[in-house]
Amino acid sequence: MAPPAHPTQHPHIVVHAPALDGSRRVTWDDENLGVASHLDDVVELLRLADLDEVEVEESDIIEWQGGGPDDWPGLSEHHEQ
Repeated sequence: MAPPAHPTQHPHIVVHAPALDGSRRVTWDDENLGVASHLDDVVELLRLADLDEVEVEESDIIEWQGGGPDDWPGLSEHHEQ
């Protein structure tokens, strides 16, 4: 079996850029973990994948695309109502 192209010690988690509704897809390597509508959702998706030791806001194994952990555009109006 060939070694991975980019061997890493830790999983590579991506919180993708926000969709039109503000939700963000979360993936771990090639696996889709789910869709998050808030930072707490990201924490829960990682917990369900047994990655609850990851510090979501500070970990360098999480790649935040299209904004950081505080960027959830389009959803703030819904949380305030």
